[in-house]
Amino acid sequence: MTRGAETKQKTARRFNGRVTLVMAFFAMVASSLVARAVHLQVLDKDFLNHQADTRHLRTESITAHRGTILDRNGEPLAISTPVDSIWVNPKEFAGAVDKVPQLAKALDVKSETLMRRITRSMDKEFLYLKRHLDPSAAQRVMALNLPGINVQREYRRYYPASEVTGHLVGFTNIDDEGQEGLELAMNYWLEGEPGAKRVLKDRLGHSIENVESIRPPHHGKDLHTSIDLRLQYLAYRTLKAAVKSHNARSGSVVILDVKTGEVLAMVNQPTYNPNDRSQFVAARYRNRAITDIFEPGSSIKPLIVAAALESGQYRPSSVVDTAPGYVTVGAKKIEDSRNLGRISLTTILARSSNVGATKLAMTLQPDQLWGTMSGFGLGEMTSSGFPGESAGMLTHYSNWRPISQATIAYGYGISVTPLQLAQAYAAIGNGGILQEISLFATEEPTRGDRIVSADTATAVRRMLEEVVRPGGTGTKASVDGYRVAGKTGTAWKFAKGGYSKDKYISIFAGLAPASDPRLATVVVIDEPSGELYYGSDVAAPVFADVMAESLRLLAVPPDAMPARDPGSVMQAMADRTAGQ
Repeated sequence: MTRGAETKQKTARRFNGRVTLVMAFFAMVASSLVARAVHLQVLDKDFLNHQADTRHLRTESITAHRGTILDRNGEPLAISTPVDSIWVNPKEFAGAVDKVPQLAKALDVKSETLMRRITRSMDKEFLYLKRHLDPSAAQRVMALNLPGINVQREYRRYYPASEVTGHLVGFTNIDDEGQEGLELAMNYWLEGEPGAKRVLKDRLGHSIENVESIRPPHHGKDLHTSIDLRLQYLAYRTLKAAVKSHNARSGSVVILDVKTGEVLAMVNQPTYNPNDRSQFVAARYRNRAITDIFEPGSSIKPLIVAAALESGQYRPSSVVDTAPGYVTVGAKKIEDSRNLGRISLTTILARSSNVGATKLAMTLQPDQLWGTMSGFGLGEMTSSGFPGESAGMLTHYSNWRPISQATIAYGYGISVTPLQLAQAYAAIGNGGILQEISLFATEEPTRGDRIVSADTATAVRRMLEEVVRPGGTGTKASVDGYRVAGKTGTAWKFAKGGYSKDKYISIFAGLAPASDPRLATVVVIDEPSGELYYGSDVAAPVFADVMAESLRLLAVPPDAMPARDPGSVMQAMADRTAGQ
């Protein structure tokens, strides 16, 4: 064999060896891959499925909607409407930051602001981009198919009656938690309990399939209030017009059901729209009828007369000598506009005699007078349960001086809320029984507490009718077809250094129909401007307008129909017979 042939043979053997080695290597690799595939597909199948599920299965919350708030007739005052909120997992979105301008346009926000928010939160896994979007707007965002962008179903509160019921119903925050009014007071009742579900997500983090329900949501319970939306609208419209007409600082109207203590209407001015968060200012949204206190002036005098009758020292026919038109207590001179002389208890109320009321109060034992007034609910919060309610102010009799007892008789040195005053008058209309105040519809009247005797309550009610009749101070509170019992009040407002001589509170509190009271209504107008500022001129007409329509809406039978001439009745009967 030649040397060249031997070289070729060696080369061929080396080549064959390399081929064999390469083939063996590939065979080994192939065998390893097959073995690995068998291992993954057969032996580690459960483990891998678990890992896949861990990466693609997520537990999501199912939002529970808040309970509806309704008026006594089933009209909605607060409802929850579905909305969508867009959120992002910044870590997943990191590779698509170049898409921020597109996303910002879909969300209707500034691109720079959005970029700054996302880049500052790269260490987080959850960041809200925009809350409470219309579902159609949220769909447009999700149609961009961006990684890490997710949608969450939520509910937003909507108030159909807006500013008409705003002070009473209140509002929720963006997380649907009660912040004011009944929304806050009854948050535990209205709020629901979220559910949970397991969902399958794609590589972009979008839910593609609901796998199973873990826990169903428990929606909030509905709340039936005592409010009659018809009366609420009526009181709101009338009060708004009066506050505007008299250029007043504020005003409140409260209407109670005398028999049950239910609040049928409660309105204030100025007001706010709970659907507009830009109006959420305490000066606008606080419920003045429950939170604000004022000195009631002469509207407190019926309670003084009631205390006098309960003492046994006076009868409805008793007479008080107010001559010479004033009385001095300590260093203070208390006067009437003129000398009324010897007058009855009825005239004390009808002519609003400060001297007469003072002399009545000064003859009573302090504990006697205090006991009756506190019994009417003054100086204590009502049972309304409304957040921020004021208890008013009725100083304990042990701290009274003679001048304290005297000024309380005509409504100074004591403070009440409109709701407290309405409750006291309702007790007079309810035969001397004080019912608990309720903002919720009741099946039947709760058992009240007797404050004064039925005879005393009836006597005071009849005296109050004379206030509204010719010669009394409250003639502008009269209602055609109905007997009205009520009392005017005009109080100077306390200012720095003493009482202001040009700032007043005008009040009218009353009952109708007086023969068998159904409604107790209080009207308070704060700081009316102009020539008219007395309760008889400012608050009484509001009472008349509200009461007239309310009684008709509730179909309360008239109790003061004009008497018909017997002759005309006979003639009508004769004409009808002739026509047949």
